[in-house]
Amino acid sequence: MADVFIGRQPIFDRHMRVYAYELLYRHGFVDHAVITDFNAASSEVVINSLIEVGLDRLVGDKKAFCNFTRDFLIKGASIPFPTNQLVIEVLETVTPEVEVMDAIRSLSRSGHMIALDDFVVTDELVPLVALADVIKVDVLELSREDVVSQVEKLRKIKSLKLLAEKVETHDEYVFCRELGFDLFQGYFFSKPQVVSGRKIPPSRLAMLRLMSELQGVDIDLCKLEEIIQTDVNLSVKLLRQINSSFYSLMSEVKSIRQAIIYLGLQHIRNWACIVSMGSISDKPQELMLMALLRGKMCEIMSATEDSEQRGMYFTVGLFSMLDSVLDLPMDEVLKTLPLTEEVNAALLKREGGLGATLSCVEAYERACWSDVDSCGFEQRVVTQAYFEALDWTNAALDSLN
Repeated sequence: MADVFIGRQPIFDRHMRVYAYELLYRHGFVDHAVITDFNAASSEVVINSLIEVGLDRLVGDKKAFCNFTRDFLIKGASIPFPTNQLVIEVLETVTPEVEVMDAIRSLSRSGHMIALDDFVVTDELVPLVALADVIKVDVLELSREDVVSQVEKLRKIKSLKLLAEKVETHDEYVFCRELGFDLFQGYFFSKPQVVSGRKIPPSRLAMLRLMSELQGVDIDLCKLEEIIQTDVNLSVKLLRQINSSFYSLMSEVKSIRQAIIYLGLQHIRNWACIVSMGSISDKPQELMLMALLRGKMCEIMSATEDSEQRGMYFTVGLFSMLDSVLDLPMDEVLKTLPLTEEVNAALLKREGGLGATLSCVEAYERACWSDVDSCGFEQRVVTQAYFEALDWTNAALDSLN
């Protein structure tokens, strides 16, 4: 496992709920680009890696979209994964030859959904459409006129799910949604939708004020206890989380002071921020998942035993999503928070050790494997940190619900 990267990117439905994840791979001893050629990466390596990691660990109960080349389609009729979970994503280089069509029919009959990747419909490719359940349209590559034309042509062939991929802005998301797309993939949800002249909604303003108090440089045990106790909702949620199975404590923690003493000032401060961020109800939960995953991955990659330093790395990862949560530019967000110059430099410019670690985590998140390699971390460290952080994040979210 140490020499294989496996990343995932969320796919959303029209209600901004995660419908599935696309799984992306790179074998450590081959090309530095995203491996979409299973023959070069070795289908055996990919399958064995997924078996070793566990599909449930990567995607939970969601569907998993996996790329299939021509040869892997033909050879991969017996896929050792649940047919209702693994979606066969046929690459754009595949043409409707007899062998390919037979393989797709076989996989479809066994229960797998069939998706066509980066698809542009032509007369030659209509037979593939007839067997598909999902078609992915690259809205970054095509003009809006071409996207409209593709949707009209596909709808005339058959009724199926249309997935808009590489949706990078909220405006593109709205355009695709109004056009009738069913599914969406891209980083539109993790970028702020900034509207000039708009006031910050009260819920976000209250969250900012709380986080500002929590991050005060001179905060001590008594002050932190007072801040948390003045927010009844925060107090209840924080105590519920601390007493959940996530911590497996021998005895119940009954007060905020007891929690601070037991877990430490920095730890409670970070968890109070997490609970506060989670109070924003009009944002997809995936945003919180990404923030937690970034925070924990940065903390693990810090490779220090100093709890304060680890806390700073976690804070940088967690706060890197604040612009998206608040729909404000990051520099405006940071003006309201009394953070250190080192943390600000990492969040604004990706500078210093904190910034380099965050850049590596973001590159892994985007499956930009060459950028991951250029960050200077050992491959084994990054891979291990990702899966450890993924397990921790899933357990943490469960404890917050």
